[in-house]
Amino acid sequence: MSDSPQKTIPEETIDLSRLFGALFRRKWLIIGVTLLFAFIGILHGMLSTPIYRADALVQVERRNTVSPFGNVDNVTGTGAGELNTSAELQILQSRMVLGQVVERVNSDLIISPVQVPFIGGFILRRGIPRPAFMQGYPHIWGDESINVARFTTADNSRSRSFIVERGPDDTYYITQGDNRVATGTLGQPEVFLDGELELTVESFNAAEGAQYVLTRLQETSAIRGIGSRLEVAEVGGAGTTTGMIRLMMYGEDPSEITRSLDAVTQTFLTQNIERQSEQAQQSLEFLQEQAPELREQLNLAEQNLNDYRANLDSVDLSSEAQAAIQRYIELDTRLDELEFQEAELAQRFTPSHPNYQALLRQRRQIQQDLEELNARVNELPAAQQEVLRRTRDVEVTQAIYVNILNKVQELEVARAGTIGNIRIIDSAVVNGQVAPNVPRIFILYTILGLLLITGYVLLKELFKRGIESPDQIERLGLPVYANVPQSSAQRKLNRALKRRGEKSSKSVVGGVLAQRDPMDLSLESLRGLRTSLHFTMMDGRNNRVMLTGPSPGVGKSFVSVNLGAISAMAGKKVLIIDADLRKGNLHHAFGQASTGGLVEYLSGEVSLEDIIKPTGIPQYDVITRGVSASNPSELLMRPGFEQALEDLSELYDMVIVDTPPVLAVTDACVAGKHCGTTLLVTRFDKNSVREIQMAKKRLESSGLEIQGAILNGVKISSRGASGYYGYGTYKYQ
Repeated sequence: MSDSPQKTIPEETIDLSRLFGALFRRKWLIIGVTLLFAFIGILHGMLSTPIYRADALVQVERRNTVSPFGNVDNVTGTGAGELNTSAELQILQSRMVLGQVVERVNSDLIISPVQVPFIGGFILRRGIPRPAFMQGYPHIWGDESINVARFTTADNSRSRSFIVERGPDDTYYITQGDNRVATGTLGQPEVFLDGELELTVESFNAAEGAQYVLTRLQETSAIRGIGSRLEVAEVGGAGTTTGMIRLMMYGEDPSEITRSLDAVTQTFLTQNIERQSEQAQQSLEFLQEQAPELREQLNLAEQNLNDYRANLDSVDLSSEAQAAIQRYIELDTRLDELEFQEAELAQRFTPSHPNYQALLRQRRQIQQDLEELNARVNELPAAQQEVLRRTRDVEVTQAIYVNILNKVQELEVARAGTIGNIRIIDSAVVNGQVAPNVPRIFILYTILGLLLITGYVLLKELFKRGIESPDQIERLGLPVYANVPQSSAQRKLNRALKRRGEKSSKSVVGGVLAQRDPMDLSLESLRGLRTSLHFTMMDGRNNRVMLTGPSPGVGKSFVSVNLGAISAMAGKKVLIIDADLRKGNLHHAFGQASTGGLVEYLSGEVSLEDIIKPTGIPQYDVITRGVSASNPSELLMRPGFEQALEDLSELYDMVIVDTPPVLAVTDACVAGKHCGTTLLVTRFDKNSVREIQMAKKRLESSGLEIQGAILNGVKISSRGASGYYGYGTYKYQ
């Protein structure tokens, strides 16, 4: 046993060269996965339903309020009317507008073809005709169509789907679920399901069995559908009210979105005109109600004036009184207009609004002028005052009455010529496809594939448990006698073996590589091992070499078989013993049977000479495992095993003992006590540093000194650094 202190395993670090080496080794995997994702991206872009965008432009002009006595804003000194674009934006998206759009374009009727899964949309867009082998299937192909002239349902059947299936000749079927509930004739109005469904199918150009799904949506659902695809926004800079509104509609069918968007703008325009005309109508009705009353007041005022003059025979008015009457007419007419305008402002503004306050100031000024005029009139003689007042009533009432008649005529003309304050600047036109963006999808999928596969490779490399460098073993105090590269020729010689009760098969050595391909690169490493081992065995207590490993599958049997073969070819007489009495497979390498081997000898059934078998290579013999033993450790501990090794050492120049993995069972520790040289076979990228350390510790705790290690299965293109990984337990029975 070595009494040198255990070397400390270095802390784990990230070796960039190792990571780049892993990426380089798996470059074809990375390229393949990236190309696969790129292809999926192209396929996704081609199969995705294209979405188009149509846009239109309308202008909202300043609104002038229709008033019986003129523009209220002009009266109050504010100039042009209001421009409230925000309100118009909300009106454009209201149910009032979109509900009429649904009626205009019949967008509550949904006619959906039954499509081929995944590629149905692509088939319809490309107009691909139905192939012969798809006859009888319900899917609609690119050369098929239906023309539904009428489709109405009862209110309780809205949002309910009806399947229309093409029948023979000029017939079609109404299908619900798997049942055909009715049959109709093309071109004929039909009533189905006790009046629940009225349908007229003008034409159905499709193969028999092809199906369309017809649905009449609820009005609110149809309005939401239109609204979800409509975008409206004011065109202009931030904080600037331009009155220009851009409308955009999205959808799969270019003709449908242009029709729908045109319907939105036309409905918006029509309703705006109707609102303006309705305002003029309301003002006209108001004036028409006032005219008869004013006429009666005028008649009464004239009668009173005539009666008063008749009683006094005649009263002539002075020039001052005539001027006062004209002033009364001006002020009273103006005051009457302001009263009407005040009634309108009261519906639009609060009394504290600047426009409202301006009107009140004008009204107070007129009333003040009337008071001053009344004061001057009161200085006239009593008779003239009375005549003046009665004349004033006649003249003022007549002026107001005539003014109202004029306004009635103006409003009638205005109502007939109402054009509203909305103008359609640009009608709807499709300005391109907005989705899918095939180049962008291709790039995103390619980047995604590259990131995923690169991340997978790097993570796998970071969490890898296996050693990749002889330095990792030597830091544990074990010299590395050989780095044996992977052999593609040996993989061809190996064959799969599955034992009874095992779920998976394992690879076993199926031939001797040194005999089949003596120039293989891995054999050159074993020849170097043979040379190093020659000098090591000179200091050993005997000519016996034990090979073991930390775990199964490290290639220990491959190393043992070919080390013995090249030693025999070098002129030595070599014997290899399969001391793995549980799962030993050395007999497969030499085409031998496992029976008649070490187990039978240790059980006393045969002699030592009987179990020695030729391998077919001069001076190279083998002792196979024998029948599978239930107590292998006990058999190896029998004195007969030690005695057999002593006798065989006299007959051969080298005795190679192939044992089970040391971390799995204790057989290697038992057999190793009789061998002068112990070698630990490890596997590149499989055994961890911790496993090798534990195997070394177990052998040394049994009194064995490990002369060195062999790193098997080295990938020549790989670069790496040591790591510090966990280890697991192994079942080996």
